[in-house]
Amino acid sequence: MHIRGKSWQATSAEKIPMLIRLGLLAVLLLASTSLSARAADIDGAWAINASSCSKVFMKKDNKVSFTEDADLYGGGFIVEGTRASGTFQKCKIKSTSQAGTTLHLVAACSDGIMVQDARLTVKVVGPDRITVIFEGVATEENPYERCRP
Repeated sequence: MHIRGKSWQATSAEKIPMLIRLGLLAVLLLASTSLSARAADIDGAWAINASSCSKVFMKKDNKVSFTEDADLYGGGFIVEGTRASGTFQKCKIKSTSQAGTTLHLVAACSDGIMVQDARLTVKVVGPDRITVIFEGVATEENPYERCRP
């Protein structure tokens, strides 16, 4: 990681939450830029649980955005074309590969202060469900559901 030209090393406790947030954004962005018809359907708002969608996202002037308290309800991600964003992060895909309904990606994600590479795997498990696997975090799989705010 680099902060204003200086090398910085995060502690293990800092890396895991950061990787989870940044990683998911990168995976969703990768999925949205894939040539697969199934992966192209990743655009939209995603939350850990569909029952929290109205607490995480709102729609105003035909645009989906985060509620003020989105992080209190598990947060989520919004994928629009080649861009993915969370409440505090934005990602750009550096490389992608796909095997069936499984997507692998490397992305550069920024929280406005630093940029970090993230490696993720996304499994499309249904039209409105994905599972994200974060590399570097011991077998952590997180399911996400599409929201329709």
